[in-house]
Amino acid sequence: MKLLEERIKADGKVLGKDILKVDSFLTHQVDFSLMKAIGQRLADVYADKNITKVVTIEASGIAPALYTAEALNVPMVFAKKAKNLTMNDELLTTEVFSFTKQLTSTVSISKKFISENDNILIIDDFLANGQAALGLLELMAQAKAEVAGIGIVIEKSFQTGRQLLQDKGISLTSLARIASFEDGAVQFASADDSSLDQQ
Repeated sequence: MKLLEERIKADGKVLGKDILKVDSFLTHQVDFSLMKAIGQRLADVYADKNITKVVTIEASGIAPALYTAEALNVPMVFAKKAKNLTMNDELLTTEVFSFTKQLTSTVSISKKFISENDNILIIDDFLANGQAALGLLELMAQAKAEVAGIGIVIEKSFQTGRQLLQDKGISLTSLARIASFEDGAVQFASADDSSLDQQ
């Protein structure tokens, strides 16, 4: 997605060998117009898949997932990383390791929001080592829900996440694929949405 790649080049900051900081438009401050375009693009990719719900994990996946759900006209459900007092229903629960935070969280979704009748589109902000996506796939398996695919805003293709998901036979669409961080600059690979008109 050309619009997203241009924004990463303009405002993204490479930290070390494998971290991209995009807090000015995605992971802390959110550019709603960019997120709306991202949501529409991901919805276009999966428009013919009869999606019933969009699922993500808090917190940075919520904005792109919400706009994708709006474009598909379906509910958005997000997995919570901390149980609160109001979560007294039966829960779907698993453990997820965060690459950027370097910690493991217990994530949960109430069983009342996902069922075996659902056809799910998983959305997340980043794909690195694939642990968040695998965790969400595990929650969907617990609910016996179908997963039509996974939509990613930014993928670090030099890490293992893509291969892990492809090995599971999951449809994967990444709007910006980063091949490497060379001398502090982002080098892009071909995005998965190249068959659509470029924005």
